[in-house]
Amino acid sequence: MSDHEGAVEPTLPEPAEESPRVTVLFAGQSQAWADWIGQQLERAGHPAVLIRWDPLHLKPADSALADLLEPPGHILVVLDDWYLRFDSEKYQGWARLLRDTLPLHRDRVAAVSVTAKPLPPAAATLRPVALRGVGPDEARRRVLECAGAPGRPGGVVLERPIRFPDDRPGIWNAPRRNRQFTGREDAFERVHDILAASGEEGGRVVVHGLSGVGKTQAAMEYVHRFAGEYDIVWWVGAAAKASAREGFAALAPALGLPQGSRLGEVITAVRGALETTGRRWLIVFDGAESPEAVGELIPEGPGHVLVTANSPEWPGLSAQLVQLPPFDREESVAFARRRAERLGEQDADRLAEAVQDLPLLLDQTATWIANNPAASIADYVRGISQGDPHTVSTMPSREYPASFQAAWSKTLNSLHETSAEAWELLKLLAHFSPDSVPLRLLQNARVSDLPPHLAALVTDPSSWNSALRTLSRVTSTPLEYDDPGRLGTRTVGSLRIHRLLHRFVRGSLPDQEHERATATACRVLVAADPRDPAGSHNWPRYAELIPHLEPSGALTSTDPDVRRLVLNCIEYLRVRGEFREGRRLSGLAVESWRPLSGPTDGLVLVATHQLAHMLRQLGEYGRAEELGRDTLRRLMAEGRGGIEVVRAKNGLGGTLMVLGKYAEARALFEEAAGETAALLGDWKVPRLLAIRHNLAVTLALQGHYAKSLSRHDEVLEECISVLGGKDHLTLQAGLYKAQMLRLMGRYGEALTIQEYNHRLHRQILGDDHPQTLTAQHNLALCLRRDGEPERARGLLHEAREAMLRRADATAFTCDYAMLLRDLGRHDEAHELAAEAAAGYEELLGADHPYTIGAYDNVALVLRETGEHRAARDLSERNLRAFTRVLGHAHPWTLGCAMNVASARAADGDLPGAAELGRSALVRAVTSVGQTHVLSVNLQAGLAQDLRALGRRAQAAELLRDAVTTLTVALGENHRQTAYMRSGARPYWDFEPMPV
Repeated sequence: MSDHEGAVEPTLPEPAEESPRVTVLFAGQSQAWADWIGQQLERAGHPAVLIRWDPLHLKPADSALADLLEPPGHILVVLDDWYLRFDSEKYQGWARLLRDTLPLHRDRVAAVSVTAKPLPPAAATLRPVALRGVGPDEARRRVLECAGAPGRPGGVVLERPIRFPDDRPGIWNAPRRNRQFTGREDAFERVHDILAASGEEGGRVVVHGLSGVGKTQAAMEYVHRFAGEYDIVWWVGAAAKASAREGFAALAPALGLPQGSRLGEVITAVRGALETTGRRWLIVFDGAESPEAVGELIPEGPGHVLVTANSPEWPGLSAQLVQLPPFDREESVAFARRRAERLGEQDADRLAEAVQDLPLLLDQTATWIANNPAASIADYVRGISQGDPHTVSTMPSREYPASFQAAWSKTLNSLHETSAEAWELLKLLAHFSPDSVPLRLLQNARVSDLPPHLAALVTDPSSWNSALRTLSRVTSTPLEYDDPGRLGTRTVGSLRIHRLLHRFVRGSLPDQEHERATATACRVLVAADPRDPAGSHNWPRYAELIPHLEPSGALTSTDPDVRRLVLNCIEYLRVRGEFREGRRLSGLAVESWRPLSGPTDGLVLVATHQLAHMLRQLGEYGRAEELGRDTLRRLMAEGRGGIEVVRAKNGLGGTLMVLGKYAEARALFEEAAGETAALLGDWKVPRLLAIRHNLAVTLALQGHYAKSLSRHDEVLEECISVLGGKDHLTLQAGLYKAQMLRLMGRYGEALTIQEYNHRLHRQILGDDHPQTLTAQHNLALCLRRDGEPERARGLLHEAREAMLRRADATAFTCDYAMLLRDLGRHDEAHELAAEAAAGYEELLGADHPYTIGAYDNVALVLRETGEHRAARDLSERNLRAFTRVLGHAHPWTLGCAMNVASARAADGDLPGAAELGRSALVRAVTSVGQTHVLSVNLQAGLAQDLRALGRRAQAAELLRDAVTTLTVALGENHRQTAYMRSGARPYWDFEPMPV
């Protein structure tokens, strides 16, 4: 059978006579088989009617079967595990009815079996034909033969082929199916109906309910039951935000997407691929604690998303809620009796009453009954009901009902009596994350890191596997197996401990046992640390380690090795661009370590530095500045020096640079560069190159373009020498050199360098890396200044759209607005310019240079649209602000003065325009030089104002000199030269520098 998308099987024209109908009866859990069987019948030319049949809540009656037998045609019964219930005492009436009635209609009734288990006599009398264990072609032949439906030509079939149920989707990572699952038919039907009816907009369902009601198990059953409807099924453990993001991004290779260095970029790429693919997909986010944990991951488009969560509060997701309550009593009794065959109806009912019909407790208590065949069921149920915990070194808790504690205590007692090794293992495993306990890490741990009894267990495969099986059997804890290796052997890779049981075990341990388990767990994690968070081959390991840092106690440890593990995990998050999780972890580390070791302890300082970096990346500059100043003050007060002080000065300088405090930032960078050089001599290490790069950027922000260009040139040459031409620092240095050439007015040189630099960025870092997008942004600005606005617009539009999906794109928006203004699209330009200005004001404050400059762009657009008074008022305000913040001679102040002079002239104030233009020109010549494009444009604007005032000779001379200077610099045919010759008013627009 073809599994290709959109495959259409060729068929002959539809026959004139009507084919007999076939009714397919199935229990809900065999929906996928029924759908497939129905399509095979339809394609063979026989109409199929699918009927979900679950009459067991009704009394057995001949009329129920008569209704099914009344319509003409054949009946095909799909027998699965649901029919095993006919062996139970409760359903003997239905069993007799089926056994006595259906064989009488053998000419019309046939059956196929899709279970691997022996069927009860009531079902076996139908002599079912097995479909499991055969391929799709043979299964199709058997279905048609059983249904009395020989293959005959049908009409042209246009619908997509349904996958053979025993074949998994091409992309699949769901957990193994729980073959003992039962119940929840109403919930499955509702979820399926919601998703099936969602159409092209896609369906989003949140299944919510109390902890322990079986949400994860229900989701597992759903994906297995309806897997045939999808080409992609991807399961994401979402209990922790970090692991949810990694789990979702892990879909990228299966979709043929590259694995970038920034996790956010990979997530965006995966979302984009799902939103545009023609394949049918289902993404499950299991155990999400809040919308914030998975909201950024959920794709749009025509696929399906299933979320399991405790809370029903999911605003903004546009999801439909389906509550999963505890079992109803009938489900509880059926479930318990399936888990423990010796349970009678009344005992199962009393057990369900004792545990409040909670599936988790039913599973564990029924398992205890099954594992203790000699124990009195009545005494066991009575003990639970009365809340009389029989414990093994456990401590009662007020967090849970007494009956729950009694049930768990008996389970733990049984585990201890059955296998002391398994009990000791469980106490240790309770100090890892419950969602995926890392058994491989324990197996690979150093023997010296484990207590003797566990070391002996881990090193003996037979004892290890026996303990795991016992633990799983006694506590109903699911095991997850790794894929078979080359020898075809499946090994247990991880297990999931339900959070209720996990918390109970941890809370019941005495302090001494808790401390011993914590120390052991931390040693296991330290041994698993690759100690290289920058290496992409180590990223899966760090993603695996992070969820265990808190439950293991690593974040509160005083052990230096454990703290280095935590710092490596934080550095991994920084490298991957996971700044929110990095802020959270580094914040917890600083909060815990400072009181224990002091704020200037070496490892505490590293954590503090990382926290400040995360805060800067998230735009929390005020907090970053406060933290940076406090750290540097403490170090200086203690008379500390060396690399710790250098790191503190460089970090604080970076924060101050973003905040617009350029003079103080420059002083810190100069000190840090000098101290690093004194410490390391002539070694051109990356740290020193990075500090010198920051210093060069600050010089440019202060308006010292020539000095900045010289420093960037030096840094670029040394980066090439030390790091090679393809390192990201080398690429960054090339980008900034091109930027400075552009700001110096050397547009041709800047464009040549930036085109090459952008090509290298794409080759080495990939198209969607933020630094590549910044390189594309700079290339667009070079093209704009060199006279190619349309090409610039296309590149900047593309870069801005990509950056909007990844990070702050205010700078891109600011420059894109000015490009649109150049092209005459004034309404769009005004909207985007205002958006950028408001964004900077909110992020950085009203007095930040970027906010002032962005608002001057708004004034520029207002002047273009004829709002001269509003433009002048806004520009005058901006000029006062720039002068106050940056001084009279800064290029941004001078550029704003050019715009104010133009606004005054447009508003009829020619003397005021000429006076401002003359003073600004004098300051510009001193600041950037007489031949700089800023000075030349100020001169041309002054010439226009003088001519309007009647001083034509002086105006002509000034304009002629300005045109000549620009022609020499850019060429006679350059767009800017032609613009000046045309007599159009010169202008300046603000371009925020990337910092």
